[in-house]
Amino acid sequence: MADRLVKIPDRDHPITIIRNGRRVTVSVGGRTIADTTSALTLREADYPAVQYIPRRDVDLTALDRTGTHTYCPYKGEASYFSIPAGGARSVDAVWTYEDPYGSVAAIKDHLAFYPDRVDAIEEHAD
Repeated sequence: MADRLVKIPDRDHPITIIRNGRRVTVSVGGRTIADTTSALTLREADYPAVQYIPRRDVDLTALDRTGTHTYCPYKGEASYFSIPAGGARSVDAVWTYEDPYGSVAAIKDHLAFYPDRVDAIEEHAD
């Protein structure tokens, strides 16, 4: 396998990770899949912000690991999960960086959800 390009976030492609002070929930098929007060908000360049939820706050029994992998030169290799309760729409709906690069090490042991592959990702004021 060829060596992969690794990039470090900088002012032209910034990445910031901050603790989200709100409760974040994710639902699919009328069921809460994730519920946390410990989400991390990752902002990368001009992309929409992404909520990374600790594994401990996700119902892992509701997920099925798939063979899908993608690569980001800033974060590393992502692995994917589907959510059977969401049907075909929720295939590869969840991703995680199990061994992220050092500049984004905080997202290790966290999962993120595609907003269009789940019913809702909600931030609650409580």
